[in-house]
Amino acid sequence: MKGISNQWFSWIILIGLVLTWGSSFILIKKSLLYFSGVEVGLLRICITFLFLSPIALHRFRKISRKTGIRLFIAGLLGSFIPAFMFAIAQTGINSSLAGTLNSLTPLFTLILGLFFFKQRAKWFNVVGVLIGLVGALALINVSGDSGFSFNIKYASLIIIATVCYAFNVNFVKQYLKELDSLSITAFSFFYIGIPTFIYLLFFSEIPTKILNQPDVINGLAYVGTLSIVGTGLALIAFNKLIKINSPLFASSVTYMIPIVAVIWGVLDGEKLHWWDILWFLLILLGVFLVNAHPGRPFNISSKVLFRRKE
Repeated sequence: MKGISNQWFSWIILIGLVLTWGSSFILIKKSLLYFSGVEVGLLRICITFLFLSPIALHRFRKISRKTGIRLFIAGLLGSFIPAFMFAIAQTGINSSLAGTLNSLTPLFTLILGLFFFKQRAKWFNVVGVLIGLVGALALINVSGDSGFSFNIKYASLIIIATVCYAFNVNFVKQYLKELDSLSITAFSFFYIGIPTFIYLLFFSEIPTKILNQPDVINGLAYVGTLSIVGTGLALIAFNKLIKINSPLFASSVTYMIPIVAVIWGVLDGEKLHWWDILWFLLILLGVFLVNAHPGRPFNISSKVLFRRKE
């Protein structure tokens, strides 16, 4: 009976995460109507920091100086840089493309894991990386009316963000094994949040905007929802999902987030062509193959690109 209830609860969390994370790109788009890309990034970090800081303060004495440095790195790569990259990127490309390119994270996770963290992969996974990258470049080329040279300038920021996400996944797995996921989330925002919050208060125009422009409150509501629901609560729910089910089940959220992002984009007036869907499906095929397990493993060393494990 408990297993059945956990299974139902798992599906409820999964659907909630898909809707929440899939909607984050349209929330960024709406926030940009009131704030610049840099300001959206600042607000996202600071609001999430304030939301999660009680957890960090409660557990602060358990964190050593060495672990604190690692948590700062995790926060920088996994939250700080991506928050700015996504916001600035969406000043030039639509939310549908941003949401779809976000699904490249598993591909770069595999690539960085092979080259820098001595992870093993199978030939299926390597083929998936190549297929996914081809799909991403093609989608960047056909999206919108501005052409590849314009789109790639902004799309490359999202690619940088997904590389940061990917590096952070491998970094956390290797260097923060002793901490639970909730502590990693809370402290990574805590360490990057303090200097970011100081900068927001004393060196940005955000306080002035909030005080002097009444309509900016609408933008603050969008960023607040993105930060508290889309980052803080969603990460807590995701950690719970991994505990009551399996990492494989939890990773399936990767395939559905772009679908929600595209639907929101279309509802907001963004154009969607049949070739967009084609390249979108190709990216998802690549992600599927990256997460596949059949076949024999390959390994990357400093001397050989792919060496078959005996």
